[in-house]
Amino acid sequence: MLSLVSKPVSRLVINYIATSAGSKRLLLQDFHNLELPDKRQDFTLLEYYRSLGVLFKRCTLLLPTKERLKCIHRILSETLTAGWDEHECQRVYNFLCELTDLSRKMQAAVCSKPGSARKLELRIRLFCRNVLLDHWIHQSDSAFWLTRILKPWPMVNQARLLYIIFGPTSPQDGLVVWQKMTEGPTDEHSLKGLADAIKLLYDTGTREWTADDIISLIDELSVVPREWLLENNAHLLILSGNNICFTFMASKAVNGRTLELARLVVFLALVCEKEFYCMDWVVRMMHRVCHTFSTPGERMNFLEKVANMFAFVTVEMLQSVMSGGRGEDDNRGFLSLFHLVQAQASFHKEVLRLALDSPP
Repeated sequence: MLSLVSKPVSRLVINYIATSAGSKRLLLQDFHNLELPDKRQDFTLLEYYRSLGVLFKRCTLLLPTKERLKCIHRILSETLTAGWDEHECQRVYNFLCELTDLSRKMQAAVCSKPGSARKLELRIRLFCRNVLLDHWIHQSDSAFWLTRILKPWPMVNQARLLYIIFGPTSPQDGLVVWQKMTEGPTDEHSLKGLADAIKLLYDTGTREWTADDIISLIDELSVVPREWLLENNAHLLILSGNNICFTFMASKAVNGRTLELARLVVFLALVCEKEFYCMDWVVRMMHRVCHTFSTPGERMNFLEKVANMFAFVTVEMLQSVMSGGRGEDDNRGFLSLFHLVQAQASFHKEVLRLALDSPP
């Protein structure tokens, strides 16, 4: 507490930590062991650095931001920068980029062919997640730092960075798996990180992200490294939540892309059937989107396209199964066809239920 009111005391503490002896004593290096060297079970390494962050904050409280950064960059955490305004935090990010050469590394990663610099991608992912993003208590703080990471780049590079930081990784070596969304239907776990990141940017209401920005980001993400299977795109929208999914679908409706929208509805239903999500959700989402059309004729035309699209996708899958052999891919295709037929039945059952429950 003396460091808050006494410059000589705070300077003594800072100078001690800057020495080799002080660094070795206070800045523990064994990050793989979350227990302290004295084996105390009630005080983890994370708690230790949180307390150390409080000490640094108190010691540097009377210094300008630039001088504080020189003292604390080695143990940056949410405890150190809590309460700082956005301009100071922006200077923190700029300082870290300069210190670690982060911007140049990101440029190299996003300008390379996906997967050609896998170790660099992993280093970027670990730095962004472990230093900047994952330890915040409030979502608004995480959204602020994620915005700092993404916003300097064009939208296509933002999508690449989002995939590097939050996309699926190999359980063997932790490296980013780029083909996960393009080779076949994927699971919820592989999409959850990306969906949570998109929700973070949309739901925190930051001024720097508009609804159009989020739609564009999803569009760009769905072609990284090349066009995703629509089933995976639909799954991402479901995991991203009602508001984002509706905004994305309504944008297609308003822009006259009704055929794409109808196909998306089919795959939303397929994902719900496969993953045991509520089919009523898809029908109500479609019903909500119908209200974005300006005339009853447009609404009826869209509903006809949805019904026809179920038949079209079913024939597509059937032809794919019949033209294949008896390998694992064909078994997966037959299973998808089975789920699609079940999805169509469940979807139309919910449509009939909604129609019967509506007043005449």
